[in-house]
Amino acid sequence: MTGVLAGLYLARLGLSAATTGLVVSAGLAGAACASLLATTSADGFGRRRFLIVVSLFGALGCLAMLGAHAIPAIVLFAALGMLNGMGRDRGASLVVEQAILPSTIADSDRTRTFAWYNVLQDMGHALGSLMAALPSVAHHALGWDETFALRAGLAAAALLTAAALAFYPRLSAAVESAAPRTRVAVAPETRRILWRISSLFLLDSLGGGFLTASLISWFFFQRFGVGEGSLGLLFFAARVLNALSHLGAAWLAKRIGLVNTMVFTHIPSSLLLVTVAFAPSFPIACVLFLLREGLVEMDVPTRQSYVMAVVKPEERTIASGVTQLVRMGAWAVGPVLAGWAMQTFSLGAPLAIAASMKLGYDILLWSAFRNVRPPEEQAAAH
Repeated sequence: MTGVLAGLYLARLGLSAATTGLVVSAGLAGAACASLLATTSADGFGRRRFLIVVSLFGALGCLAMLGAHAIPAIVLFAALGMLNGMGRDRGASLVVEQAILPSTIADSDRTRTFAWYNVLQDMGHALGSLMAALPSVAHHALGWDETFALRAGLAAAALLTAAALAFYPRLSAAVESAAPRTRVAVAPETRRILWRISSLFLLDSLGGGFLTASLISWFFFQRFGVGEGSLGLLFFAARVLNALSHLGAAWLAKRIGLVNTMVFTHIPSSLLLVTVAFAPSFPIACVLFLLREGLVEMDVPTRQSYVMAVVKPEERTIASGVTQLVRMGAWAVGPVLAGWAMQTFSLGAPLAIAASMKLGYDILLWSAFRNVRPPEEQAAAH
């Protein structure tokens, strides 16, 4: 809901593409800082308590941003509230949850578990995208002012974030780290793997930062003149395809391996992305965008499963945090560059740039990690 509405709300306020990119980047930078805290402190602070604090800041920061009028204040509250312009869960909570899941299942079930985890997330993403059409309904059916309706929609999104506060305390004590106060020594081999794979994730995420839902919404709004009603339906369909693709990814990974699944589904999605930039009409752009969305997320559960598989159990919070932090940092930089590219070159420039970065990532990832196999693939090979 936030990913769709934030860009439209900022556009209604009269902010330029560059300033909108700055606000979205500030939100992602705040999320990156929270991810750093998750990496270094969540196990000691308590995972449940950490999740509660993150939800509280997210809700209050968004509400404070809606009451701000000066650009510096909007930027500040976007950062404190970790405003998520990605349209997907990419925050500090993911670091903690990703470290929790593998300890609950066997290696053979790990990828399938991450697939269902992402399916449930994308069900929320899809419903949120659909709910992003409510401000349009309020405007046309109830006569609400457009800016007020968008502000009300974002306030509702903040309250949904706060709703998690009723559930996190009810999590089992099993979610906590077995040795929360112990400083984990990361093995040299793990350091090498994290350095190499994080460098590649940096490239992929920098491209992803050009493609936040907020900026894509801004692109469709400026290029084709479509509003939140149409965009809400479009992103709803996209998230449904994302959810289905996660189950397909788990099925495919059992047959061709995690790295091959990550790479060989990501390449065509990047090529489809380029075509969206040159689509002559909104319906054609929608079809191309949805085809891309049916493939682009297949690397998510496989990537999460792979990273957790190639490190030791006691290193998982650190590995989850480091890789997520790198991704968040790159996502935070991307929207600023994307906004500048939109304003300097063309509306479709960020899409072409992002596709080029992601293609480079795919090729380099396959070259570097095709022979580094997780335990279940090593067992199958023998």
